[in-house]
Amino acid sequence: MKKVAVIGSGAWGTTLAQVMIDAGQQVMIWGRNKKVVKEINRRHSNRRFLKGIDLPKELKATTDIKVAFEFAEVIVLAIPAQTLRSNLEEWKSFFPKNRPVISTLKGIEVTTQARMTEVVAEVIGIDRSLLGLITGPNLASELITRQPAGAVVAADNPKLTDLMSQIFATNYFRIYPSQDLVGCEFAGSAKSVIALAVGMAVGMEYGENTQGLMITRGLSEVARFGGAYGADPLTFLGLAGIGDMVASCQSPLSRNRSFGEVLGKSGSINKAKAQSQKTVEGVYSAGALLELAHRVGVEVPIIEAVADVVSGAVLPKEAFKRLMEVSIKAEVVTPTDISSKA
Repeated sequence: MKKVAVIGSGAWGTTLAQVMIDAGQQVMIWGRNKKVVKEINRRHSNRRFLKGIDLPKELKATTDIKVAFEFAEVIVLAIPAQTLRSNLEEWKSFFPKNRPVISTLKGIEVTTQARMTEVVAEVIGIDRSLLGLITGPNLASELITRQPAGAVVAADNPKLTDLMSQIFATNYFRIYPSQDLVGCEFAGSAKSVIALAVGMAVGMEYGENTQGLMITRGLSEVARFGGAYGADPLTFLGLAGIGDMVASCQSPLSRNRSFGEVLGKSGSINKAKAQSQKTVEGVYSAGALLELAHRVGVEVPIIEAVADVVSGAVLPKEAFKRLMEVSIKAEVVTPTDISSKA
């Protein structure tokens, strides 16, 4: 049994907390919202993010970050990606540097184009052997009801992947270990952007052919530029890659897909933002992923199209028209080309 602090009291943090309690761990959630924390402790629910769900009575919550850190043998990060650096800067004087830190964040930092584990390593100064990731096709509203699901746990350190496998695995949540931390982080970030593209297609009333095109070519884009950064191409064929992408692109429960639908239907990024009540990581990560791809000379037409739409440079219909005019040669890279850029 491990004592785990989940940093973040949203839908995903609360869901993972329940998973770990089911796996036999002691779990404490940290959150800023006093009402949410009070409700978790007293009513054993989190109606703001998970309506109609009864949480385990063993689950505890606090608004005191120092209490959470003192409790923790393992720290799980479940806060919005773009707030990670500012939060870590606030906490770094007392953030434990000798305990495993597991990221659940699927995003690329806009200002630096850094992966989330890179941000943690830079700000906190923690050894990379203590940094891990859990990722995969995990929609909180399904997993919280204990529907069968799976995830990938990735780290450079195999001892950490073993630890993560132990603290997350239950009879309904299957865990697969990986040492491709780079590939898993890129896959998790890119799926949000491709889900935006699929959502836009749906919003413009394009059918399954268009959606299939976005998913498969989007996967090809992230595999090509991920390979150029040393990622294992097979990562993108597993749960962290195609698994997560299909779930995010095809489910109306996906916030990126839903945001994209409003964007495609209205043609207005402002209208889409006005209707969204949650963080939509694909909006922020698109431009950062585009920059990362261009640094290694890999063309990513779908990611570029999404980046241009969310920045307001083009309308969705214009972006899709442009995609159909891209030279096929720009989208094809051989394994030799990828390895030469790694």
